[in-house]
Amino acid sequence: MEIKRRDFLYVTAGAMATVGTAAALWPFIDSMNPSADVLALSSTELDLAPIQTGQRITVVWRGQPVFIVRRTADEIARARADDGNPDLIDPMADAARVQRPEWLIVVGVCTHLGCVPLGQKSSDPHGKYGGWFCPCHGSVYDTSGRVRRGPAPRNLDVPPYTFLDDLRVRIG
Repeated sequence: MEIKRRDFLYVTAGAMATVGTAAALWPFIDSMNPSADVLALSSTELDLAPIQTGQRITVVWRGQPVFIVRRTADEIARARADDGNPDLIDPMADAARVQRPEWLIVVGVCTHLGCVPLGQKSSDPHGKYGGWFCPCHGSVYDTSGRVRRGPAPRNLDVPPYTFLDDLRVRIG
């Protein structure tokens, strides 16, 4: 079979059209990748040394507040005492929510409709269980971030985190 000049031109034009289309579409496809500022927010490192026992702080991770609490021995004991409580809306042991008993790290967004619960400041209401109180619809959380009174359907979320050493943590 003999290749004609016309066939060669068709194949060449098709190849050029394919390359041109790919070159034109690449910027559009590449624009779907996360930007550098979004990638930078994907994890947050925090020095825990300045946080005193009993103190609560709020940091931002992925645009959401994250509550970090250096719990007192009394708060740890209260959280552990309620581990087997059948009245918990979303039963979960305190040990399953923390990597180290002294430190509680939870996303500070109510699991009902996304409000930010009160309780990070000493002047805020902490609710009956010493944790957080959501002013929007009245959900109450305990010192382990477990929902004790609804309408929130589940506990405060625990973000992925790892301890880099005794007093440094990476969230995300």
